[in-house]
Amino acid sequence: MTAEHRAVLRPGDWITYGDEDHQVVALAGTAVRLRSQSGTESVVLAAHLMAAPDFSVTGTEPLPALEPSGLLTALPEAVLRAAKEWERHIAEVNTGLPADARPGTSPRPEYDPAVHPLSERARAKAVELGVGLRTVNEKRARYARQGLWGLVDQRLVRVSEPTGRADARLVATIREVVDAETSGSTGTRSRLIRRVVKRVEATHGEGVVPLPSKNTFYRLIDALSAGRHTFGSAVTRRQTVNRPQGPFTPTFADRPGEQVQIDSTPLDVMVVLDSGLTARADLTIAVDVATRTICAAVLRPVGTKAVDASLLLARMLVPEPMRPGWPASLRMAASRMPHMRLLDVDARMEQAAAKPVIVPDSVVIDGGKVFISDTFLRACERLGVSVQRARPRTPTDKAIVEATFSSINTLFTQHLAGYTGRDVSRRGERVEDRAVWTVPELQDLLDEWLLAGWQARPHSALRDPFRPKRAMSPNDKYASLVAACGYLPLVLRGEDYLELLPVAWRAINDYGIQISYRTYDSPDLGPHRREHSGITAKRGLWEVHYDPYDPSQVFVRTPDGWVTAPWTQWPLVNAPFADFTWQHARRLAAEAGLDDTNETAVARILDGLLTRAEHGPDTRSAKVAARTRTARAVPAPAAAPETEHRTEPEPKVQPPAAAVEFGIFDAHAEAERWL
Repeated sequence: MTAEHRAVLRPGDWITYGDEDHQVVALAGTAVRLRSQSGTESVVLAAHLMAAPDFSVTGTEPLPALEPSGLLTALPEAVLRAAKEWERHIAEVNTGLPADARPGTSPRPEYDPAVHPLSERARAKAVELGVGLRTVNEKRARYARQGLWGLVDQRLVRVSEPTGRADARLVATIREVVDAETSGSTGTRSRLIRRVVKRVEATHGEGVVPLPSKNTFYRLIDALSAGRHTFGSAVTRRQTVNRPQGPFTPTFADRPGEQVQIDSTPLDVMVVLDSGLTARADLTIAVDVATRTICAAVLRPVGTKAVDASLLLARMLVPEPMRPGWPASLRMAASRMPHMRLLDVDARMEQAAAKPVIVPDSVVIDGGKVFISDTFLRACERLGVSVQRARPRTPTDKAIVEATFSSINTLFTQHLAGYTGRDVSRRGERVEDRAVWTVPELQDLLDEWLLAGWQARPHSALRDPFRPKRAMSPNDKYASLVAACGYLPLVLRGEDYLELLPVAWRAINDYGIQISYRTYDSPDLGPHRREHSGITAKRGLWEVHYDPYDPSQVFVRTPDGWVTAPWTQWPLVNAPFADFTWQHARRLAAEAGLDDTNETAVARILDGLLTRAEHGPDTRSAKVAARTRTARAVPAPAAAPETEHRTEPEPKVQPPAAAVEFGIFDAHAEAERWL
């Protein structure tokens, strides 16, 4: 390298810096002492000086650029070979020897630097190659600036437009028509070509814009619709367009409850309603970003209501109680979570299941009416929870909960009887006939699976910072974050939990309270029977709080405090409760001698849970039998609408009337009558 191209800054050099010329006076380590033309001296760090946008060394050529090695590897072999051949010739002109000359090789006479100057060597090379002297000098200059890339024939590596030489008006029209296909049904390329031709002729006139051949038209459409699924799945096409244009930013949280994402979606399984009909269930969940804990999950047979979101919040803030039939290995005491520390704060932790209580600092919701309702927002405000709304049609704002729904379908829902698949193309035959689970039964299965199949399962997004190759479970991540940030949840008191439950206004009669045709009674209601509550706006009715997912008891607000009234028919309760009691007796025999603290025990529980979910409950249970009863020929009389004051009317004796019997319809017998 010549002195004009040296990549070295020396004392005495003149540089341009800060819109002014300076002379380098001295160099001391990484500091450069400069003297401006006006005589002002300054000391600047070398890194700061060379990173300045206007920095340059006066009186020297620009520093040579490095060769783009990636572009060189993408060149055709013939083009790269021609560039390397020119490199040999340029080296021979500059040094007298080709670039691949062996040590000890003597230069050819016409290229000997000791005899011929550079201009004569360049002229000799032009004569040898049969090109002009200007071509040789240009090659030398480009090689000095860009290296081997400067010797590449740029005509052969030009980036071409994917639309080729097609008319710009035609290209613009194709883009418009492809954009219009986003929300429509998927069609063929021939339909798109017809629409493009019609729009071009309507806009510019017939025959004004030249149209390519059919094959060229197809290639042009494929180039402009690449990656947009214009002729593929309509759902994928809409999802692709709905993606944000900016880069994806992962959601991070450093402590439990820092951000909790809430959302609802239809579950890919058919359930049996109380009427005997089958329908899909709606699932509403709250997922903690830091630990991936599913803090609460609520199922409903139809669209989620506002009360579900507030009830979901209430369930997040209280410990998950152990239920009859759940193995002891699902207790919090059998997990790795800091059970004793939490037990000192709340005695309810002694009977709690192995799922952490997480108090959210902020929740992320979408624009659904269930979440922006006054009930939910007021509950969050009273609890000091910040509510953040996701942008419309931007599921990436709450990507964690969206991905969790997919995991639930993969790990849990597909093992259920009545599983529908994620779309129609994956659905089996007569799926509705295989539905056997009711909503309460499925809720109990889901709650048990969250403990055995989700909280104890390693999650790929949860990593130990000291062992990044090891995935952690939500419970393990919670335990590690509690130790790191000193997190200690202050769970809701019993009265606070009751305040979040839905309210019904009822009269306290002699037989008790009725809600949804269920009677609740307690001796503590004795002084208030047939009494006015004192609330004139509600016509003297009493405030009753109830849990839609636990119909075993209700809670009545009285002047003396809360009164818990159990369901009077609780000892004779129908399925699913009786079925789970029977399953509890069977599991007690199966768990004899099993180590409750062993992870294998939890795996066996999960396997048994999924097996039970796939086969369904006893088909003779009353809930499943209800579906059969609806097929009877004699329809049941319509139930009278429930009123706040329900009294049992005395039965009136009616004279016998002629009744028409509607037997079971027999198509073959009916056809015989038509003949």
